[in-house]
Amino acid sequence: MAAYALETGGKAEVTAVMRSNYEAVEKNGIEIDSIEHGHDIKEWRPTAIRKSIPNVKEENLQPFDFILVTTKNIPDLTPAVADIIEPAVTAGKTAIVLSQNGLNIEKPLIERFPTNPIISSISYIDVTETSHGRILHDHADAQKVGPFNNPGVSSEVAEEAARRYVAAYNATGKLDVVFDADVKFARWRKLVYNASYNSVASVLRMDTARMRMSQHVIDDLIRPIMLEVVAAARANGVQLPDDVPDKVIRADPTENAFKPSMCQDAEKGNFLEIETIVGEPLREGEAKGVLMPTLRTMYGLLKGIQLQIKESRGLWEAKFISDNPYQ
Repeated sequence: MAAYALETGGKAEVTAVMRSNYEAVEKNGIEIDSIEHGHDIKEWRPTAIRKSIPNVKEENLQPFDFILVTTKNIPDLTPAVADIIEPAVTAGKTAIVLSQNGLNIEKPLIERFPTNPIISSISYIDVTETSHGRILHDHADAQKVGPFNNPGVSSEVAEEAARRYVAAYNATGKLDVVFDADVKFARWRKLVYNASYNSVASVLRMDTARMRMSQHVIDDLIRPIMLEVVAAARANGVQLPDDVPDKVIRADPTENAFKPSMCQDAEKGNFLEIETIVGEPLREGEAKGVLMPTLRTMYGLLKGIQLQIKESRGLWEAKFISDNPYQ
């Protein structure tokens, strides 16, 4: 959907890197059913489709103005985001847009690319690829976009890059994609939902409507985690309003059995975004003396699930190591 918005706005040419769906899209294009762009879009293709990251130097390509990263962010696995995109980055030129969940996701990118603007995109879009190349877009494309603080890039340059990206993405003017300089606030606020609903849904395999219908899942797990995240945010200088938990608890519609993305990944046996969504806010809060017992417990459960997934993929072997005190 990002590629479509950027291309149809007329201010960008997109090179889309695809993986499992490459062959289907190369052959038949992309079919889109969108509440904002139209319900009968057939055989659409961006300017270029590739299976691998472009290598600007080796292929003698023009530098990219922006690299938009929409992958899952799983720093406990390799390759890291910085490793994946490095061949396409031109130092001092390419702005890197992280449309990913979680906290502190910019730090490895700033370390690797100290002269490049690093931009945050907090996205609230709901999109499902129902089959390879077939896209159902059934919830508005809303984003808050602003620059992360990169010491090697002036604030003016970083802000200009973020505003230029917003102008290209929302060139049609019909999307709720806006510049927002307060990146920390936007990320902590979204964590109120992600650290609670995503983590609990992944452990219980339960949709958010049923959680609310049960009452006790909200009272015993969801609300306590939300309050812990709010306290951690405030301890780190981000003053989330008192009413955020109540608003976020009721954010999802109840007529659909909606399962957050982490729960969907758990059910598919995919790796989970534990560290950026749960681990980082937990570490940031506890470092400031905030007690976060519910999130701490959820973190341990999720790491156990992640370990099972790693074992199933051959990435962890069930054996004692020398310094294990429980053997």
